[in-house]
Amino acid sequence: MKLVTVVGARPQFVKCAPLSREIRKEHTEILVHTGQHYDPEMSDVFFRDLAIPEPDYHLGVGSGSHGEQTGEILARIEQVLLKEKPDMVIVFGDTNSTLAGALSATKLHIPVAHVEAGLRSFDRSMPEEINRVVTDHVSDLLFCPTRTAVRNLADEGITRGVHLVGDVMVDALEYNRHIAAKKSRILERFGLPPGGYLVVTVHRPANTDNWEHMDAILSALGESGQPVLFPVHPRTKKMLNEFGCWSVLPKNIIVTEPLGYLDMLQAMANARKILTDSGGMQKEAYLLGVPCITLRDTTEWVETVEDGWNVLVGADRGKISEAIVAFSPEKTRSMIYGEVGASGRIAKILGRRSGLSGG
Repeated sequence: MKLVTVVGARPQFVKCAPLSREIRKEHTEILVHTGQHYDPEMSDVFFRDLAIPEPDYHLGVGSGSHGEQTGEILARIEQVLLKEKPDMVIVFGDTNSTLAGALSATKLHIPVAHVEAGLRSFDRSMPEEINRVVTDHVSDLLFCPTRTAVRNLADEGITRGVHLVGDVMVDALEYNRHIAAKKSRILERFGLPPGGYLVVTVHRPANTDNWEHMDAILSALGESGQPVLFPVHPRTKKMLNEFGCWSVLPKNIIVTEPLGYLDMLQAMANARKILTDSGGMQKEAYLLGVPCITLRDTTEWVETVEDGWNVLVGADRGKISEAIVAFSPEKTRSMIYGEVGASGRIAKILGRRSGLSGG
């Protein structure tokens, strides 16, 4: 079976790595990197750390408005699909690359497999929510990480081709966390004591493009008095430059360029708490057993909140400060994202689809 896999952003590189290892045992994979994340620290380092094969195609789309970026990716992927004539296209998650890959394949009557299907924040103001919904409705195989995701699809009338496989991120963390512990020197580099610092990431426009939100977040971090490791996303760096706030950044915040996957994994695994507006990092925090404070009012990873390991605080300075001090999960984590092996289960289903054994 000939598969085209579309990736373009950090979370997709992480999910692609374990799945690519499995599907290449039985199938031919053509890897397409859209270039949605084009900064070397947001792209190249992940391919290196995760030992992902070099992309067969690098579309080099770069930044732009949501419509501009999605349209450009769609047009360029179409040319790849016309040339390669794959049996199926695989997309991950909820980015513009996800939507463009799914739409391009659908227009050419090529079946689509969506890894991480069925997630919903029920917040249509988020571009990612639109991407999720549309991608699910044009997909032929929908690989769900949780039972909640399966129910969400059923509520929208999608029941064919739905498979509860667990989360490929479990595979990624299990494979890489021990490698990170051996290879990464991130804690020594910044003098961070295990369990004695915070990690924060901010990249969503609702926060980065709003000075009041950024000021509230940074002020709450300053009030914590704890070391705060802050890998700055290129978009966030651009907006902080525009706001001219570097000179008033609290002294306990350690600013660094975006980290590679192994360094970021080691930093998260040893943090006291993680603060983020990233969907993927909420789940990574949960899988690592680190309390997560989410700088949003909604989340697609509702199970992390229901299980008591994630709290939604938005960009409210008081709520952020309170959560840094007082938020503490009171129960052990459940197996809500399944056991290791989601990548193998997906490969087996793909194998059945093509008439192969799938290993």
